[in-house]
Order: sequence, then structure tokens, then C-alpha cells
Amino acid sequence: MPTRLATEATQAAGRGGLGSEVRPEPAWRGGGAGTQLCVLTARSLRAVALDPRLLLASSLGPVLILLVFSQIFAGIATTSAFPEGTRYIDFLVPAIMVTTAIQSAVGTGNSLALEMRDGIIARFRSMPIWPGSVLVARSLADLVRTGVQLAVMMVSAALLFGFRPAGGMVGACGALAVAVTVGGCMGWIFIALACWIRSVELLQSVTGLVTFPLMFASNAFVPTDGLPRWLRAVAELNPVSYGIDAVRSLVLGQAAGLTVASALGLSLVVGGLGGAAALRGFNRPI
Repeated sequence: MPTRLATEATQAAGRGGLGSEVRPEPAWRGGGAGTQLCVLTARSLRAVALDPRLLLASSLGPVLILLVFSQIFAGIATTSAFPEGTRYIDFLVPAIMVTTAIQSAVGTGNSLALEMRDGIIARFRSMPIWPGSVLVARSLADLVRTGVQLAVMMVSAALLFGFRPAGGMVGACGALAVAVTVGGCMGWIFIALACWIRSVELLQSVTGLVTFPLMFASNAFVPTDGLPRWLRAVAELNPVSYGIDAVRSLVLGQAAGLTVASALGLSLVVGGLGGAAALRGFNRPI
């Protein structure tokens, strides 16, 4: 009897083993793109929040630039090429807003290159996440930081230098939004450079060569009518000049519909091309 029971038990176990399939547990495939962006953006913002000295230093930089440039180029307001009835400080602040946004975009590329060198990006690439979320999150975090920088600069310009936007609060807020958008789109140029170069030292040299003509071969500090003919042609093709024109029109209370549309459209094209190049470079083997 015990032998028979043992045999039946063995046969039942064999039938159960043959009939049942071992199903492996599903592998974790990561969160959605929205969750990835939120987590990675918060990670970048947390680094700034934990060290407020970084935000303070980056906010004081544009104020110092505004102080120096407002004194150096103040005499331009007396020339015939300068718009009549416009103070130079009101002419200069929009330019500093856009150039500050571009400088912040340069910092975005440098930070990305540092993370590539330190191996943080390699860890992200080993995770089941969309590669573009790392780049987009970095861009979004720096957009927030740029917005804070520009807001601090505008308030400081009003308190210290008598900046009074003719466009009022609506024009000032619109100018802030356009400057942040233009800077964010142009920032994809430097993100793409970081993804392809991947050397912090070389990237800093290259970004210096790129930002110099973008900022100074433009209408930032001098009206294009006061520039030499060849430099005027370069400034009129410079996408930064379109952004400065749009921000300046909003600040000065001028008709800005077409100017803003042109600036945003051109910036989005530049940002789209830069984003495609950045993602392609990011996916290259390290």
C-alpha cells in the first residue's frame, strides 16, 4: 500500500510538472517618458537648490555685465543711428536678457559634458529609459534656472539703473518668456556639441568660438544701421538678432506680432536641428 501511494504521488507530480509552465517574471521596462522627464528634471534642479550659491553667482553675472556695458556704450544713444526717444538702458536690457539665456545654454552643454566624463551618462544609458529624456530634462532644468536669472536681472535693472519698460508688466513678462524660449532653443546647439565632442576642455574652446559671433555680430549693443556694411549683413542673418528684436519690441511697447513669430519660428528650427544632431551624437558608443 505505501508503495502504491508513493507511485501515484510521483505520477501526479509528474503530470503536474508536465502540464504547468514556468513563467518568468516580467522585466522592468522603466516608467513612461513623462515620468522620466519629471524625475530627471527634478534631479538637475535639486543640484541647484542644494547649492544656492550657484544660483546667486549666476544671477549676479548679468547685473555686472549690464553695469559695465551701460557705461561703455552709453554714448551710442546720441548718434543718429540710435532710435529716437529710446534710452540706452531700455535698449540694452533686452539684449542682455537674450545673451544671458545663451550663456546659460552654454552652461547646459558644459554640464552635460562633465556628466559624460564622470560616467553618470553611462549609467543612464544602461537603464531602460528613452535616451532623449536625459537631454530634454537637462534643457528643461536650465530653462527654469534661466528664467530665475532673467527675472532677477530685470528687477535689478529697474531698481539700480532706472529700467522702465514702455510695454509695462505684460510686455516685460512676454519679453522674459521669449528670451527664455530663444535661449532654450539655441541651447540645443551646445547640447549637440557636447554629445559629439565629449571633451570638457575642447568643448569650452569650441563654444567660445560659437558664442562670440552669435552675441557680438548682432544688434545686441549697437543698432544694425550703425554697423559696417559687412557686419550688418552678418547681423541681419544672425538668429540671435531676431530674438533680440522680438524681446526689444515687447519691452519698448512696439508692435511685436510678426517679430516675435519670426524669432520663435527661427529658434524652433534651430532647436529642432540641434536636437536631432544631439540625439544622434548621444546614441553613439562611448
